[in-house]
Amino acid sequence: MLWYATVYLDIVSLTAAAKESLDLTFFLSYRSRVAHQTLLVLDFGSQYTQLIARRLRELKVYTEILPFQTPVSELRTRQPAGIILSGGPMSVSDDGAPRCAPDVFHLGVPVLGICYGMQLMTDMLGGTVEPAPEREFGHATVTVDTESSLFDTVPSELRVWASHGDRISNLPSGFRAIGTSANAPIAAMEDATRRFYALLFHPEVVHTERGVDILGEFAGPICGCTGDWTMASFLDEATAQIQAQVGDGRVVCGLSGGVDSTVAALLIQRAIGNRLTCIFVDNGLLRKDEAKQIRERFSTQIPLNVVYEDASTQFLDTLSGVVDPERKRKIIGGTFIDVFETVAARLGSFDFLAQGTLYPDVIESVSVVGPAAPIKSHHNVGGLPERLRFALVEPLRALFKDEVRSLGEELGLDELFVWRQPFPGPGLAVRILGEVTEARLEILRAADTVVAEEVRRFGWYRRLWQSFAVLLPIQTVGVMGDERTYEHVVALRAVESRDGMTADWARLPSDLLAVISSRIVNEVRGVNRVVYDISSKPPSTIEWE
Repeated sequence: MLWYATVYLDIVSLTAAAKESLDLTFFLSYRSRVAHQTLLVLDFGSQYTQLIARRLRELKVYTEILPFQTPVSELRTRQPAGIILSGGPMSVSDDGAPRCAPDVFHLGVPVLGICYGMQLMTDMLGGTVEPAPEREFGHATVTVDTESSLFDTVPSELRVWASHGDRISNLPSGFRAIGTSANAPIAAMEDATRRFYALLFHPEVVHTERGVDILGEFAGPICGCTGDWTMASFLDEATAQIQAQVGDGRVVCGLSGGVDSTVAALLIQRAIGNRLTCIFVDNGLLRKDEAKQIRERFSTQIPLNVVYEDASTQFLDTLSGVVDPERKRKIIGGTFIDVFETVAARLGSFDFLAQGTLYPDVIESVSVVGPAAPIKSHHNVGGLPERLRFALVEPLRALFKDEVRSLGEELGLDELFVWRQPFPGPGLAVRILGEVTEARLEILRAADTVVAEEVRRFGWYRRLWQSFAVLLPIQTVGVMGDERTYEHVVALRAVESRDGMTADWARLPSDLLAVISSRIVNEVRGVNRVVYDISSKPPSTIEWE
């Protein structure tokens, strides 16, 4: 069955007028009629909501995320093949707990509830939810009924990722239990007649074994989706979306030289041609020789119109004496805008500012569609100033890093460039804990160069999501040449991840760690100690600030 969906490709607009009218930092939406089998996710505020869409996209099923309070009439007009109720940070018994319209369960399409979504489904359909004697956070083992169509392709015992403090004590009428764990007698349930299914764990998180297979069973055999959405189709739709938003306007793009901003620029250029001008700002917070390398790359390999601006002194001056990480991010965001406005004014009149913002930046910075808790502001999201004379064009805002890489390949970028490790927009400023000074930047640049060289030499670069050095705001006692030293500490950070939303610390071989530590201590003046960060995300973040 082919469903015709209205595709939302969401763009942030942080103009004062938009903020006043919406009291939010999002939504300028473009709609076009596109033929796609579509699943809808109602967002109840989980940090993992977009991962649901991400996993389904891996199965080539187009998925939209909508606010939990979206009217049923609007849901009906989209003719979804199925609906998923996301997780969320609240309990269904809390005052003000988010609830969807009851008629969601009367649309005649399959419904899958995940964690909070399962609890809400239970409560709204007449079952009972109560506080669990023992909560489940982290890994849990669930025994499932493989006779259920939801578990048709998975083994009877699964190691899953759980995050809940409530349990189901009484099933709604028509349901049966199809999964159990040590602390959750009803860890999964179904009403096969109405095609309602629910899980008390998160199949979208990579720590859940066979989670994608479970989502695939819901999308495929249960909802009837065959998978008709590809990155090539996104390319065409995003091009049309940019053309609709920009019209005859001119766009200035903040080009960092990384994959995200480069792909965004190439996509916009594909849509509007020479009405795009890119500005590369050397903020003084880049890695060793990076500004030079970027100039060479865009002058010889990547056909974009780029204007270069050295603003390193300006950025360092504005960061003088600043130690709070949130202030750093906001100062960097504001300074970027100041520089862009100055340079753009020299170049003529522009209507839009383009950025390579990705979904992980958004979900950590602002509550996007549900009541998710913000983690930190990013310089290109929550770190932007209140006043902004440009409207924003952010064509990658709904994508994850690996999707952007696939899009880059569709646009003809070479593999080595596409698979560069992510580098934060605020640069080394977020890898220096405490005040950012030129002296501390030089220490970090030297240490980070060692990390990059050795990770590549040992063949680990493509295996890691990110690997880098962090300069800590402490000094420790050491001994060098029989003399006492009192110098800086460098932390090594290396993580494995698929999308940046969750990450596990990398089990780097001890000989690699030993070489990195030895080289940093011996080659980087001012450092006498190296430590290794073995925390995962969550509970930590990938970057230290």
